[in-house]
Amino acid sequence: MQEFWQWAGNFWWLIFPIMGMAGGAAKAWEQGAKRRHERRLETLRLKGELKAAELAARGQVVPSKKPREIASDAQVSSNQLLERLFAEHDEITARWLDYELDVAKLIAFPAMSDGRQPLTAAFLRAKKTADALRPATADAKVSEQRVSDYLDAVGNYAVAFEIAEKDARRLRDSSFTEAERKKLDRAQKLLKVAVDESATQAERNVAYKRVREELDGLIVLSDDAVTVLEKQVAREITSGPTPTPTPEREPLAERAPEPEPASLHRDDERA
Repeated sequence: MQEFWQWAGNFWWLIFPIMGMAGGAAKAWEQGAKRRHERRLETLRLKGELKAAELAARGQVVPSKKPREIASDAQVSSNQLLERLFAEHDEITARWLDYELDVAKLIAFPAMSDGRQPLTAAFLRAKKTADALRPATADAKVSEQRVSDYLDAVGNYAVAFEIAEKDARRLRDSSFTEAERKKLDRAQKLLKVAVDESATQAERNVAYKRVREELDGLIVLSDDAVTVLEKQVAREITSGPTPTPTPEREPLAERAPEPEPASLHRDDERA
C-alpha cells in the first residue's frame, strides 16, 4: 500500500487527463443516447406522416391542413372531419377485435393479446387515449384544440396498431418453448373440430374442453372471446340430414360421452 501511494505521489498529475477521458466518455454516451432517442422520435414522426398520407389517399382525412383550417374550409366542416375520424377510429378497433375475439387468430398471433409485449402495450395505450378523446357525437360542440388532439390520437392509434400487428405476425409463437408450441398446435387442431358443423355435438364439446385445457397458462381468452367461441360450438349442425330420434336412444345428458375422433389421437401422436 505504501508503494502505491508513493507511485500516486509521483504521478498525481495523471488524475486530470483520466478525469477528462471519463467525462468525455460520459458525454459521448449521453449524446449517443440522445441521438438514439431523436431517431426513434423521427421514425415515429415519419410513420405518422406516411399513415396520414395513406388516409388522405383513401379520402378519410386531409393532412395538408391543420384542424382549425379544415374546420373553416367550406368543403370540409368540423362535423365532417369528426365523422371521418370516427370511421377511421372504428375501423382500427374492428381490426383489433378481429384478433381479440377470434381464438384461432389469438393462437396464431398470441402477441396481439399480450400486454407484456412492448409494441402491443403501446398500441393499447394509444387506443385508450383515442377512446378518451373521442367526442360523443360528430355534432358535439368541442374546441378546435380538442379536435386537433383527437386527430393526432387517431393517427397515433392507427400507426401503433400497424406496428403491433406487424410485430405480432413476425413473432408468431417464437416466444414460447417447444413444448408450449406443441400445445398451441394441438389447440389449433382441436379448435377446428370444435367449430366444425359436420362433427357431432359431443365431439365439439370434447374438442372445446380440450382447447381450453391446452391454452390454460399460455393464452388468456377474454370473456367476449369465450362467449363467441361457445356460441360457435353450441350452434345447431346444419350439414347433413337431420337424424330421426328413436325411443330406444337415451337422452344426450344420460349417455356416456362419445369417444374423440381418431384423427385427433393421430395428430397428438404426431405432435
